[in-house]
Amino acid sequence: MSADSIVSAMITNVPKAIAAGVVDMGSGMLLAVKTVDSHPQAVLDMVAAATKDLYEGDAVLNIENTFKKIRGDTYQGHYFREIIVTSKNLLHIFARLEAQESIVALVVARVDTNLGLALVKAREIAATSTV
Repeated sequence: MSADSIVSAMITNVPKAIAAGVVDMGSGMLLAVKTVDSHPQAVLDMVAAATKDLYEGDAVLNIENTFKKIRGDTYQGHYFREIIVTSKNLLHIFARLEAQESIVALVVARVDTNLGLALVKAREIAATSTV
């Protein structure tokens, strides 16, 4: 599945979705995006950078490494799989792809969507997609 296909699946399957994107955590770049509103490229670039910070900022990596050390865990991957953010009018779901944890899919929906259903749909797509 391509990055564009993941974006389309998010927009189509997550209730009340108004935007979706795919971010490459290695480069911090937005691989694909679709939104009902038009946004300047600079804003879209900030979303990609913020996604990278959410998952792999210094503080987050320190937390992950500390928990691994405390637990004696030798797992080399990242612990944080999904991040859910609510704002005044929107719900933002960020999810690492199961098969490619260096790729994060994100979807933005209206805040009055069914959170459980939105999360299940986003998880389904993240679990079955690769770029």
